[in-house]
Amino acid sequence: MLIRLLRSHLHPYKQPITLLMLLQLVQTIATLYLPTLNADIIDNGVVKGDTGYILRLGGIMIAVTVLQVVCALGAVYFGARTSMAVGRDIRASVFDRVQSFSAREVGQFGAPSLITRTTNDVQQVQMLVLMTLTLMVSAPIMCVGGIVMALGQDVPLSSLLLAVVPVLGVLVTLIVRRMRPLFRTMQERLDTVNRVLREQITGIRVIRAFVKDDYERKRFAVANEELTEMSLATGRLMALMFPLVMTVVNASSVAVLWFGAQRIDSGNMQIGALTAFLSYLMQILMSVMMATFMFMMLPRAEVCAERIQEVLETDSSVVPPASPVRLLSRHGHLELRDAEFRYPGAEVAVLRGIDLVARPGETTAVIGSTGSGKTTLLGLIPRLFDATGGEVLVDGTDVRELEPALLAETVGLVPQKPYLFSGTVASNLRYGNPDATDEELWHALEVAQARDFVERLEGGLDAPIAQGGTNVSGGQRQRLAIARVLVRRPEIYLFDDAFSALDYATDAALRAALAHETAEATVVIVAQRVSTIREADRIVVLDEGQVVGTGTHHELMADNPTYREIVLSQLTEQEAA
Repeated sequence: MLIRLLRSHLHPYKQPITLLMLLQLVQTIATLYLPTLNADIIDNGVVKGDTGYILRLGGIMIAVTVLQVVCALGAVYFGARTSMAVGRDIRASVFDRVQSFSAREVGQFGAPSLITRTTNDVQQVQMLVLMTLTLMVSAPIMCVGGIVMALGQDVPLSSLLLAVVPVLGVLVTLIVRRMRPLFRTMQERLDTVNRVLREQITGIRVIRAFVKDDYERKRFAVANEELTEMSLATGRLMALMFPLVMTVVNASSVAVLWFGAQRIDSGNMQIGALTAFLSYLMQILMSVMMATFMFMMLPRAEVCAERIQEVLETDSSVVPPASPVRLLSRHGHLELRDAEFRYPGAEVAVLRGIDLVARPGETTAVIGSTGSGKTTLLGLIPRLFDATGGEVLVDGTDVRELEPALLAETVGLVPQKPYLFSGTVASNLRYGNPDATDEELWHALEVAQARDFVERLEGGLDAPIAQGGTNVSGGQRQRLAIARVLVRRPEIYLFDDAFSALDYATDAALRAALAHETAEATVVIVAQRVSTIREADRIVVLDEGQVVGTGTHHELMADNPTYREIVLSQLTEQEAA
C-alpha cells in the first residue's frame, strides 16, 4: 500500500528527486574520501614530518568538505520541498475523494476517522518521504562504499564486518516486525480519542444539561489511557532499538582497535590505515543506524498508507454520469417512480415503492412517524445518496443522468440539521449564490424572518458566524439556512423539518412569506408539526418506508387512519377540523 501510494504521488517530482540523488551521491563519495585523505596525511605526512605534504592534502580535505556541505544543503532543500509537496498532494487527493462521497461512505468511515486520515496519517507518510530523501538515499551508498573503502585499507580486518552487519540486521528486523501491529492499533485508538473529543465538544450543552461531566471525563480518560498504553508499548520497542545498535557499534569499535593494534604491532598495517578503517566502520554502522531509524518509522507509515488508500480506493455510490444532461426545461417538475433505497447488506429497504409527484406552483408535504424514511426520501432528490431501485425524475430526466452542477442549481435543500460555516452572515448566504448583491441578501433574510435579528447583530451582514453557527440560536440558524437557499432561487425547494426550531408565530409568518416567494417553484416540505403542512396542496403520508396515503388535509383526515392518528396526537378533533 505504501509503495503504491508513493509511486503515484512521487511521479510528478522525478526531476528534483533525480537531482537530489545526484547530490546525495556526490556528498557520500566526498564523505567516504575524507578518511583516506586523513590516513594518507598520517602515514606520509605526520610520520615522515613532511609539512608541505600535510598542507597540500589538508587543502584538498577542506575543498572536499566544502563540496560535501554544499551537496548536503542542496539535498536537504530538494528533499524538504519534495516531501512537503507530496504531503500536500496526498491531502488534496484524500480531500477530493471525501468530497465525492455520498452520505453512505461518510457514515461508513466516520468523520473523526476521516479527519485523522487526512491530517495525522498523511503527516506520517510525509515524514517518511522526508527522511527517506534526506537519509535513506545516502545510507545504502554509504554502507556499500564504506565496505569497499574498508577492504581497500585492510582485507583481513574487514572480516569483522561479516559478523557485525548481519547482527544489526537481525536485531532491527525482529523489532520492526513487532512494531507494525502496535502502530495499527495506535492509529485506531487515536481515531477513538478524536471521536470522543469531537462528541464532547459538539455536545457540550447536552453534557452540562444532564450533568454528565464526570461520566464524559471518565470516558475520555479511558480512551486516552488506551492510547497512552499503546504509545508506551511502541515507545519501549523504539527505545530498545538504539541501545542495542549502539552496543553493537561500540563492541565493533573495540574489536577493530584490538585486532588492528595486533596487526600494526606485527607490521602488517599502518596507523593511518587503522584510523581510516575505524572511520569507515563508523560510517558503515551509522548508515545502518540511519536505516534503523527509517525502519522504526516504516511500520507506522505503512499502516497510515493503508488507511489513506482505503479512502482513495473507496468509490462513491453516487457516480457522476458518463454523458450528463446539461440542459433542462427548468420547470421544476419532480417525480419519484417506484423509488427504493436499501443500505448495503440490509434485509429490509428503508424506502420501497415510493410514488410521488410534486409540481411547480404547488406545495407537497411529507409526514410520518419517526423512522418512516422522510429524510431519506428527500436525500434521494439532490443525490445525497442514490435510489437502489426505481427512478427520481426532475423535469422528466433521471437525476442520475443530470450534470451535478445543474442538479445543484435546480434543487435547493434546507437539511434537518442546518450547518453554518465560519465567516460572516453574508459569506454564508452567498454560499448559495456567490454573485448575490446585498439587496438580494436582505430580501432573502426578510422572507426567512431573519432580517430583524441580523440588523441587531454588530456588523449586520458582516457579523461573524462561528463554525457550525454555534454563536446563534437554533431558530436563527434555521432561518439563515432558509435564507441561504432563497438566495440561490432554485426551481425545487426541499425543506427537511426546517421549521422545527421556530415558534408558531414565526413559523406562520415564514410560511406566508415563502408562499409568495416560491409561488412558481416546486416546494416539498418534510415536517413533524401538522400546523406546518396542513395547508399544503398535497400531503404524502409515510409509514415504515411506504406511502400509505396521499391527499389534502381534509381528505386524509376522512379516510387515512395513519394521518389521523398523527394529527390527533398534536391537535384536538375540533382544531384538526
